[in-house]
Amino acid sequence: MKRILAAILLAIYGGAIHAVDEITLQALFKDKAIFIIDGSRRVLSTGETSKEGVRLIATDTAAEEAQVEMDGKREIVKLGIVMSGFQPAKQASITLWAGSGGHFYADGSINGLAVRFLVDTGATIVALSGAEAARLGIDYRKKGRPGYANTASGVVRSYSLKLDKVEVGSITLYNVDAGIIEGAFPREPLLGMSFLGQLDMRREGERMELTQR
Repeated sequence: MKRILAAILLAIYGGAIHAVDEITLQALFKDKAIFIIDGSRRVLSTGETSKEGVRLIATDTAAEEAQVEMDGKREIVKLGIVMSGFQPAKQASITLWAGSGGHFYADGSINGLAVRFLVDTGATIVALSGAEAARLGIDYRKKGRPGYANTASGVVRSYSLKLDKVEVGSITLYNVDAGIIEGAFPREPLLGMSFLGQLDMRREGERMELTQR
């Protein structure tokens, strides 16, 4: 009886055990994608996992790519590109060096547009000025949830929202919590814990290493 049960379980779950041999991103939508996985067509919504164990993390229609996860590792799949011998992504990492005043800066992008971040572990979320958000084409007054923020200049209007895509070096995260503060401050976007908290951080003197989990 135990052998029969084991055989049944293997038949049911066996497909999720072996690695995916081939995956193609066939079509892409907001929060949904169509894949061909080892010859089978799979329609996945964000957060959904296929029978083969491929989970859709996020879609980026502008970049024509989707981020998927298998066996706890993440990979970027490009639209129309066949990936043979699918392998989990290596951990992306970046090394930063402290500048004048001991501050760490990082070149990156928000929704595909270049920015220079000030790394701020004291900031709960990624923070941008209203002026910077406007430059990046973020309609924060329409998309954001209004509120107030305490700054050195006093209490100012702010808006909470999610950034579709934030990149620092080879590290890419999607749907990152952010706050937009009316006015021209902060001068540089603050790379806060809504981004940093999803990474492994290690600091040794003037050197900081960020590694994607």
